[in-house]
Amino acid sequence: MTQEERGAAFRALHEGEPFVIPNPWDAGSAKVLGSLGFRALATTSGGFAFTVGKLDGDVTLDEVIDHTRAIAAATELPVSVDLENGHGHSPEEAARAIIGAGEAGAVGGSIEDWDREGAIYELNHAAERIAAAREAADGLGFPFTLTARAENFLPGRRT
Repeated sequence: MTQEERGAAFRALHEGEPFVIPNPWDAGSAKVLGSLGFRALATTSGGFAFTVGKLDGDVTLDEVIDHTRAIAAATELPVSVDLENGHGHSPEEAARAIIGAGEAGAVGGSIEDWDREGAIYELNHAAERIAAAREAADGLGFPFTLTARAENFLPGRRT
């Protein structure tokens, strides 16, 4: 299956009934999960970090991209990547994370609206980051499903 086909398949999953998307933490678990009948996979930032002896949030974007490449190579299924906050505060960093994930074989990815220090980005800044990520995704040349994650409840913020 080409990346274009995986991207279209992943997008189509979001238009139908709810589906379960498991989180492989390495290439081996991606192969196992792929053999169990799942229709897509999503990486786990914490699961991956733990496999390299780090805490969630402590891996670099380069490490995440290498990990994405390994997961995507291990399966024909569409792969979405947990890109945390895009590994940076700026819109350009969020866009760079999307481009790297797409070039590594992913057809989807999520960008969070908070940083590891616990700050929720102001609405305009968060919107600028997602707009830059969307523009980057649109430039990849295949369907890329972008998830803009609102993390208010993690640091206890209710609004």
